Amino acid sequence: MVRKSPEKFKTFQDVFDRFTLNNLFKLGKYFEMETLSPVSIGKESNIFSARARVGDREKLIIKIHRLETSDFNVMYSYIRSDPRFAGLKKRRREIIFAWAQREYRNLMAAREADVRVPLPIAFMKNIIIMEFIGNSVAAPKLKDSAPNNPDAFFADVVENVRRYYRHGFVHGDLSKFNILNHRERPVFIDFSQGTPLKGPRAQELLERDVKNIVDDFAKLGVKASAESVLAGIRK
Repeated sequence: MVRKSPEKFKTFQDVFDRFTLNNLFKLGKYFEMETLSPVSIGKESNIFSARARVGDREKLIIKIHRLETSDFNVMYSYIRSDPRFAGLKKRRREIIFAWAQREYRNLMAAREADVRVPLPIAFMKNIIIMEFIGNSVAAPKLKDSAPNNPDAFFADVVENVRRYYRHGFVHGDLSKFNILNHRERPVFIDFSQGTPLKGPRAQELLERDVKNIVDDFAKLGVKASAESVLAGIRK
């Protein structure tokens, strides 16, 4: 049975469709629905925080991939070459659901590799629940908060890329937009484009990630070449 939607949800009609609301209520054991508060709006998803009901955490992050406005053709172009999703049909909802599941699985792999990422807690269809990174407010993205020591921060970023690579994965969409600056340490987010090394595009995506971070940190005065960084990650 569909529950009556809180009035505040009507502001986000492209996110809180009936299907998504039903699933949010099913996931309500993890967080308090009435405390949902917007954090950011992405190209394919909206990010909310909410008061946690589980563990000793004060807040959680709820990431909702939009069902109608997401560009599932772009999603499919990435996910179809991922061997973990072989046989996926090109149907909008199935692709969006697989996209969310893929991010959850990539986050789990990153945690196993000791990469600094939010802890994934649960997912259902187009919704992912994960650890809230921040204090009273969400930690800022690198694009909005330059580190006090760019060289040390950059070295930390490269080490996390190397760990994920050694574990058999690449992020696939790494840049100052997808790295948080939390207490002067990097935390990687947005793992939907993460792919196993056995995928045909893995090396191409790794090279793009490295170019992005080298370019981003060059603007902060860090001197590094993409070639040398790649060599260190691959060796």
